[in-house]
Amino acid sequence: MVETEVVIKAKAAKRVSSQLAVSTAKIKNYALERMAEALDKNARFIIDANSVDLEAGEKKELSKALLDRLALDGKRVRGMIDGLEIVKNLPDPVGETIKEWIPPSGLRIKKVRVPLGVIGIIYEARPNVTVDSAALCLKSGNAVILRGGSNAINSNIALVRLLREAVRDAGLPEDSIQLIEDTSRESAEELMTLREYIDVLIPRGGRDLIRAVVEKSRIPTIETGEGNCHAYVEKTADLPMAVKIVVNAKCQRPSVCNAIETLLVDEAIAKKFIPMVFETLKEKHVELRGCSSTLMIDPSIKPAAEDDWATEFLSMTLAVKVVKDIDEAIEHINKYGTRHSEAIITKDKKASKKFFDHVDAAAVYENASTRFTDGGEFGFGAEIGISTQKLHARGPMGLPELTSYKYLVHGVGQTRGS
Repeated sequence: MVETEVVIKAKAAKRVSSQLAVSTAKIKNYALERMAEALDKNARFIIDANSVDLEAGEKKELSKALLDRLALDGKRVRGMIDGLEIVKNLPDPVGETIKEWIPPSGLRIKKVRVPLGVIGIIYEARPNVTVDSAALCLKSGNAVILRGGSNAINSNIALVRLLREAVRDAGLPEDSIQLIEDTSRESAEELMTLREYIDVLIPRGGRDLIRAVVEKSRIPTIETGEGNCHAYVEKTADLPMAVKIVVNAKCQRPSVCNAIETLLVDEAIAKKFIPMVFETLKEKHVELRGCSSTLMIDPSIKPAAEDDWATEFLSMTLAVKVVKDIDEAIEHINKYGTRHSEAIITKDKKASKKFFDHVDAAAVYENASTRFTDGGEFGFGAEIGISTQKLHARGPMGLPELTSYKYLVHGVGQTRGS
C-alpha cells in the first residue's frame, strides 16, 4: 500500500524528534539565527509567493478580514524575523528543574521539563503562524507538522522551504519541520488519526475548524483561538479612557481573536458614554448593533439579534448592550464568551476584583485593551496559539507550554517494603 504524504511526513517527524529533544540550546539558537537570516535575505521571494495567494483570494472573494490575515508585506516579514530573534534569546525550557525534593524514602526526586515530542498544527490563512510555530517548537525541542489552509499554500511552501534549509545548515534535521502541502479536508482528517506519530494537536482558526478538530481528533488536542471578547465599562470608569480602550480593542485589528466583539455599558453612565464612544466608532466605520436600551439612546444603529451576542465577527462590527450592573455584565460574559479575553474599565478596585474573581477567561484586564493577549506582548517572543481551555495550558502559549515533564528519581539501593 502506498503511503500518503501525511503518513510519510508524520513518520519522518517522529523519527527525528528524539534527536531534536536532546539538542543543546546553543545549536537550537544557531538554527533560529539561520532561520531569521533566511527570511531576511529572501523577503522578496516570500512576498512574491504571498502575492499569488492574495490574488487567488481576491478571485475567491475572500472577506477583507481573511485577506488581512493572509497578507504579508515587508513590515510583517520583519515582524516574523524579530519574533525569531526574540525566541532565540529566551531561556531554553528543556531540562529545567521545576521542583526537587527528598521524601521519607531518601530518594532524590527531580521534576524536569521535557519536549512534548511531535506537535501537529492545523491552521488557516495566517502565514506568520508557520514561522511562529516552527520557531517555538524547535526551541522547545519538538518536531512540528504544519497543515495550513489552501488560501496560504504558496506562502507556506516558500516559508517552510527556507526554514528547513536553515535548520539543515545549522546541523539539525530538516525533517523536524514538516509542511503538509495537500490542503484537502481528507489530509487534515488523516492527520487527526496519527496518534502513533503525533503527541499533541493544536488547531488555530475559527470556530468551525476548532470544533471539527476537537470532535474528530484521536490525538490529545489543545483548543485555541476563538475569541468572543468583551469590554465592560463600569459606572465609575474614566470615560475618555474607556473610549480609547474600546476603540483600540475593536478597531486596531478587528480580524484577530483578541479584538472585542461586544461592548457592555453600565446603565448608570450609558446616556453619557454611548454617544461619546459611538461618535469615534462611527468615524472608523464600525457597524453597531445594539440592545433595546442602546437603541433608545441612538436609534440610528441596527438592533442586535440574539445570535450577535455569541458571534465572533472578526470585522468592523460591534454588538452593544446596556447592563444593570457588574453582576449582569459578568453573567453575560460567562454565558456568551469563549473564555478568551475580557476587560473591565473602572476606577473601583472592588469592582475590578469582583470582575477578576468571577469572569471565566484565560486573560482578564483592568483598564487595558484585550488586544494585548498575545505571545509577543506577554514577552513570549511568539505564540503557538491562545488556549481557551484549562488543561495543560491556558492563554498565550509560549515555550514552557510546549513542554511536559518527567520525574528523575535517584536512589542508593532503596527498595519498597509494602
